[in-house]
Amino acid sequence: MANKITYKTLQAKKNVEQIVCITAYDALFASIFDKHVDLILIGDSLNMSFNNESDTLTIGMDEMIYHSKAVCRGANRAYIVGDMPFGSYHSIEDALKNATRFYKETKVDAIKLEGGKEVAHIIKAIVDSGIAVVGHVGLKPQMARSEGGFHVQGRDEASIERVFNDALEVEKAGAIALVLEGTISSLAKDLQRELKIPLIGIGAGNVCDGQILVWSDAFGFFTNFKPKFVRRFLNGAELVEGALKKYVDSVKTKDFPGDEETYL
Repeated sequence: MANKITYKTLQAKKNVEQIVCITAYDALFASIFDKHVDLILIGDSLNMSFNNESDTLTIGMDEMIYHSKAVCRGANRAYIVGDMPFGSYHSIEDALKNATRFYKETKVDAIKLEGGKEVAHIIKAIVDSGIAVVGHVGLKPQMARSEGGFHVQGRDEASIERVFNDALEVEKAGAIALVLEGTISSLAKDLQRELKIPLIGIGAGNVCDGQILVWSDAFGFFTNFKPKFVRRFLNGAELVEGALKKYVDSVKTKDFPGDEETYL
């Protein structure tokens, strides 16, 4: 725990060193990632990548708490952030109840919620209660169903102004960092210069203070579709399937278990 990353660690990296972030949903992968990344997010994206849902809306607090507990058991170095699911912060009362539950039942360092000006008062209330908050503006996955899909933000002046002002409101409300998703890179560049808190990009170009990807996207396990901003650093699904075929063949031919795997 001597090298535990805190929000002060992240803040010190702004304009100095890129912040590396990734999602995790269980203790096994969290323990692998923990040695190498600065921040681990238990994202509600697991509803799509692992529950095979079309969006993030149907996951609830119980599931997010369950996965957050697992990640916190697997990681003890990285800064850990848990996503507040859709419907858990529509009012200050609900937001405080659910954010407090996150802090009491898990060991997350912060919670993350989506929205700008419209949730700034909620962010402030959570921060004032002693809970760290990471904001999320730009493309907001929890709004995908009502907005008819996942759309890049900043394609026109009105969108640029809205996202820019949302980011400033989230910072003013007390967020310790901000995720910027699905925006044109020039907007991200302007925000990185303007904001005093770290700006973490996903689909916002390389001008942010750091980057985050969903791990199953980055390592090729989720193959239903591939967003433009994703780079696959591993063909994980192919590798696992290849290994599985070897296992199946070994069992069918009685090559496994062999003498070395048998108690004699």
